[in-house]
Amino acid sequence: MKKQRAFLKWAGGKYELVDTIRQYLPEGDQLIEPFVGAGSVFLNTNYKSYLLADINHDLIELFNLLKSKPNEFINDLKIFFQPQNNKPEAFYQLRDVFNYSKDQYLRSLLFIYLNRHCYNGLCRYNNSGLFNVPFGRYKTIYFPEKELNFFAKKAQNAEFICAPYQEVMKKAKKNSVIYCDPPYLSPNDSAGFTAYYSNNFGYEEHKKLSKLAEKMAYKNNIPVLVSNHDTDYTRTLYRKARHLYRAEMRRSISCDGEGRKKIDEILALYK
Repeated sequence: MKKQRAFLKWAGGKYELVDTIRQYLPEGDQLIEPFVGAGSVFLNTNYKSYLLADINHDLIELFNLLKSKPNEFINDLKIFFQPQNNKPEAFYQLRDVFNYSKDQYLRSLLFIYLNRHCYNGLCRYNNSGLFNVPFGRYKTIYFPEKELNFFAKKAQNAEFICAPYQEVMKKAKKNSVIYCDPPYLSPNDSAGFTAYYSNNFGYEEHKKLSKLAEKMAYKNNIPVLVSNHDTDYTRTLYRKARHLYRAEMRRSISCDGEGRKKIDEILALYK
């Protein structure tokens, strides 16, 4: 199966790790992802149906619009991917339009524009809920038309909802499989990249998630696969998983290519 890239850039995206994740994901009729992000696991698996969720309202609205009117949406998006918009002045003007617009269709178009033109494709909001990632200064910008079309086609078998992970996991039924990709704890157990949307996913949330994974698997008979950095802490956190698998992956959050070191990842399977 040829790997499919997501149309969004995404910090912590699973494109590089997707073969390993596929190897350990149990079979079932439905895949549930409470932290869907850009959707690399969704795009590279073949379940009959999908329930895909995130707490980022802009992301879920975007996915639903692309699913419902792909041709119109992709054509309208092309307008923003012009050379004159790959300049700081245009970027900051369009970022302001995004931040103060109540028009969800326009916000969804601009969400992709910002994602592809901003620094490292980061998705970050300030405490007021305003997108605040600076201009990325790329010489050329790729328009992900092929990836958008593939996503829209596959999305016909998916339901996208904006909800916290606890609600989403509890929607699992017989023959559902859950894959959790929460904001990671950093490799050195410091704060790390845990600020996600306007939420902070720290140690307590990771503990709650591991407890819920145990409950879903061992009481409700729903298998759960969770990924995170491989550290002493996460190995303790997931000690009740049936299997712990290790995988090596290159993280892509550093702007300095030399600083992109390989970090071991852990996959905890509860079943």
